[in-house]
Amino acid sequence: MSKLKALNENFNLSDKKVILRVDLNVPMQEGKVTDKSRINKIVPIIKSLINKKAKIILISHMGRPKGKIDKKLSLKPLSFILEKLIKSKVHFSEKNSGPIAKENTNKINNGEVLLLENLRFNKEEELNSVAFAKELSELGDIYINEAFSCSHRAHASVCEITKHVDSYAGKSLIEEINAIKMLTNSAKKPVVCIIGGSKISTKIGVLTNLIKKMETIVIVGAMANNFIKHKGYNIGNSLYEKGQENLLKNIIEQCKVNNCNLVIPEDVVVAKNNKDKGQLKNVSKIEDKDLILDIGEKTINEIYKVIDSAKTILWNGPAGLFETKEFSIGSNKIAQKINENTKNKSLISIAGGGDTVAAINKFGCSDGFTYISTAGGAFLELLEGKNLPGIKALEINE
Repeated sequence: MSKLKALNENFNLSDKKVILRVDLNVPMQEGKVTDKSRINKIVPIIKSLINKKAKIILISHMGRPKGKIDKKLSLKPLSFILEKLIKSKVHFSEKNSGPIAKENTNKINNGEVLLLENLRFNKEEELNSVAFAKELSELGDIYINEAFSCSHRAHASVCEITKHVDSYAGKSLIEEINAIKMLTNSAKKPVVCIIGGSKISTKIGVLTNLIKKMETIVIVGAMANNFIKHKGYNIGNSLYEKGQENLLKNIIEQCKVNNCNLVIPEDVVVAKNNKDKGQLKNVSKIEDKDLILDIGEKTINEIYKVIDSAKTILWNGPAGLFETKEFSIGSNKIAQKINENTKNKSLISIAGGGDTVAAINKFGCSDGFTYISTAGGAFLELLEGKNLPGIKALEINE
C-alpha cells in the first residue's frame, strides 16, 4: 500500500470548513443508542478541530434507507449525544446537500460543529455519484476521512469526493490501518488469532491469508460447528453452513502445509433453546435436539494456553451467544484473559468486528486491548489483503 496523504499537525485550520467523514452507523433500539463505541471514537478528532478553530461539518450514514427519507434513521438524535461528549453545541442540518445545506455550513463559526442528515437518504451516495460528491465537496475547504469502517465501500462520500476537494486520511484511520497491517506484516511472534462468526464462507479469504502468518488459529462460535460436524460429531440443531465440506478440507490441509495449529472446541455448552439452562457436554456427547451456544471449560483452558503462548493476538468473533448471560462465559473469559495479558505487557492485542467490540464493552475490557477496531467488513477485507476503495482514494503515488 502506498503512503496515505495525512494532514500536518501544524496545518492552520482556523476559519477553514472541514468536511469530516465519520461513521455514525450505530445500533439503536427504541430511539436509543445501544453501543456508543463509534461515537466515542470520533470525539478526539472533533475536539482537536474545535481547538484549531476549524468549522467542522460532520457527514455520515446510518442503516439502509435505500435512498429514501426514513425518520427512524435520522442522525438528528446523535447530535445531542455528541454535544454531551464534546461539551459543545452541535448544529444539525436536515439537508445534506444543495442550497439549504450550503446555507447552513455558511452559518457556523470557527470552532463550531454542524452535523448533516443521513447521506443514504440520497440514492446517489451508494452509487458513488460524481454530481453528489461535487455537491458535498463544495460544502468545505478540505475533507478528512475518519471512517475506516466505511472505507471498503465505493461511495460518494468516501471515494468520489476526494477528486473534488483537498483530501486527507485522518489520524485515527491511519492508526487503524497500521494496527491491522502490523498483524500480518511485522507482528511480534508467536502470532495467534481467535476467529468466530456465523458463516465460514464469509471469512475464507481472511483465514487463507492468516494461515500463512499465524502460529495458531482458534475457531469458535457458529463457525466451529462446521469443523465439529466435519470431524464426524453430531451437532444437533446447531447453526452451521451447508455445502462447505471442500472448504473445510482445504483449510485443514492449508494449516498442515503452513505448520499452523488449528484449535476447535473439545467441549461445548448446549441447550434445547437459548432460554434454557446450559449443559456442559463433550463434543462426542451432543444429542439431536441440542443447540451449541457456547464453548466449554476444557476449550476455555486450551484457549488460555494459546493466549499465554502469544506475543500478538487477533480476536474477531465471540465464542457464543454472549448477549445471553447463560452463554456468555466463553466470550467473557477470552476477553478477560486477553485484557489481563495485555495489561501485563506480555501481549499486543487487536480486536475487531461489531459483535466482538460489543462483547468486549459488555465485559468491561475495552481499556486493556492494544487496539480495538469498530469496523466490520473493512477490518476483514484489509486482513484478507484486499485494497479498500476509500483508502486507495487517499494514497499518494510516489
